[in-house]
Amino acid sequence: MSVPQGRRAVLAGMLALTGAALTAGAAPLPEGPWPDGTVIRGGHYVVIGHRVPLASLADLAVRTDRARRVVAAIWGPVRPVVLFPETDAEAGALAGTGATGGLAALATADRVIVLPSGYAKLSETGRDVVIAHELTHVATGATRGGRVPMWLSEGFADYVGYSGSGLAVRTVAAELAAEVAAGVLPDRLPGPADFAPGAARLAQAYEEAWLACRYVAERFGERTLVRLYGGDVGTVLGLTPAEFTAGWRDYLRKEIG
Repeated sequence: MSVPQGRRAVLAGMLALTGAALTAGAAPLPEGPWPDGTVIRGGHYVVIGHRVPLASLADLAVRTDRARRVVAAIWGPVRPVVLFPETDAEAGALAGTGATGGLAALATADRVIVLPSGYAKLSETGRDVVIAHELTHVATGATRGGRVPMWLSEGFADYVGYSGSGLAVRTVAAELAAEVAAGVLPDRLPGPADFAPGAARLAQAYEEAWLACRYVAERFGERTLVRLYGGDVGTVLGLTPAEFTAGWRDYLRKEIG
């Protein structure tokens, strides 16, 4: 799958932001999955590479520590393990997914796995966004067995990933902004099918989800957005689903219309 132009401009080659984490709180590994691997161990993280240049691994370690702090400031502590394999095939084997479709990184239940070819295409900002996004999936437990809507899981991971990036809303949400500016507003929040690889509006789905989380944070506060991860719009926000959707659509008009 290729990246639509706007999202490619932001992430410079990232093919998707995905997460498959099921549980939270990875503990640092004493050693990596490779006998000849290189380990960089920080106070709160472990980065392990397999036949990766030391400079590249050290750069990833810096980004991991920075992303860990971003996640901690919004969600809470996370002690990540990040693996940097030599090839995409090796990454797919580690994740148990086989084909990886050119992703830049993905999250399993307790670690982040970098996809070398996709990661190499990212901009400097894109790499920071991706690592923070995936660490968020590990910290939150992603969809928690289906109990968290995918728009909230992916939107919140993007919310954390883009926080502090300095990127303009219209830059991040370029595809959706073009639609809204043309008078076409989504009438519902994106569902699982909208996030499927190859979906016609995949970029817009991520942008819609991200802006839904920004809407909650700006109207109700960031702490309320965090609480929403364990609840629903009725109990946490005091809104019906229809009221929430209407407020989100108004927010889209204001931000990118």
